[in-house]
Amino acid sequence: MSGRVAVAMSGGVDSSVVAWLLSREDPSVIGLSMLLWDRSQENTHGRCCGALDLGDARRVAQQCGIAHYTLKMADDFRRYVVDPFVDDYLAGRTPVPCTRCNTFIKFDLFLERARAFGVDTIATGHYARIVAGAEGWELHQARTIDKDQSYYLFELTQAQLAASRFPLGDMDKERVRELAREAELLVAEKAESMELCFVAGGIKDFVEAQAGAAPERFAVPVTAASSLVDSGGTELGRGEPYYRYTVGQRRGLGLTAPSPLYVLAIEPEENRVVVGGAEELRLPGLIGERLHWIGRPPVGPIEATVRIRSRHPGVCSLVTPLAEDGLVRVEFATAQRGVAPGQAAVFYDGTRVLGGCWIQQATPA
Repeated sequence: MSGRVAVAMSGGVDSSVVAWLLSREDPSVIGLSMLLWDRSQENTHGRCCGALDLGDARRVAQQCGIAHYTLKMADDFRRYVVDPFVDDYLAGRTPVPCTRCNTFIKFDLFLERARAFGVDTIATGHYARIVAGAEGWELHQARTIDKDQSYYLFELTQAQLAASRFPLGDMDKERVRELAREAELLVAEKAESMELCFVAGGIKDFVEAQAGAAPERFAVPVTAASSLVDSGGTELGRGEPYYRYTVGQRRGLGLTAPSPLYVLAIEPEENRVVVGGAEELRLPGLIGERLHWIGRPPVGPIEATVRIRSRHPGVCSLVTPLAEDGLVRVEFATAQRGVAPGQAAVFYDGTRVLGGCWIQQATPA
């Protein structure tokens, strides 16, 4: 983690404070912003590459006294983030676009583009920590757990960690705000950015619009009402097309029952949504694909705390890599609710991120 540094500047408070802090250490720091999605017609903050946010990034760079450049990466963003996001919903999965953006855009293509400016290291406003361990670089949770973003970074490699800095990993949000105010940065009171930065309206409407505009890239969205069935296959009613539901969803089912019903599974081929009670939502484990270890892969099964959603508290689990390439079995110590195909399952040892996988399917009760 040495040499010239480029700060990934989104125009938000976090990356702006990173730019200000690093510019005080080294005047050769540069600011780089990514134009990922065309929001030129939207006059709003907090959206990916909105004109106001990119303008804020440029003006903050001026306040910091550093050079600023904008990289046009919209085609890459569509290929690696937006199109897979749409594909996942149409396949009945629940995607995690922020992880894909980190894996393929921010810490891969962005780092590659930054090196053209003579940059060796990139710095971002992520709330996580990079620690030098006995066997290489380690990724750890942020000190402030409620801001921690390590879940979204589990696919980073040793080379990417070596070329990255997370200056905010030891801070809480209020301290970041204080630094912004002390530096009199124009974004000091700016609100938090939107989590799904490229979706301006409803997610399902976005999926339909994207699929309808590019039938050559996507499966044609089903418009017929889905069949809402119980776990025994008995139809309970009709609902919206299957991709408008997610595993674990409770509201908006339009069904009357003595106790709350939840989405248990989505079956795209039949345009069918399986629903059931809370007890049926609890499952003993999962099968994951695209297994990734940040450090040296373990030999045989290991015990780890596994988070199956970004806000999931984690559960003690047995993680067993399978003979098939990239597959892994995760067995929970206690059954968990809402094991959703398409989400990430991330493995922790204390605060350290060991790696993770993408949920292929839940293990039946």
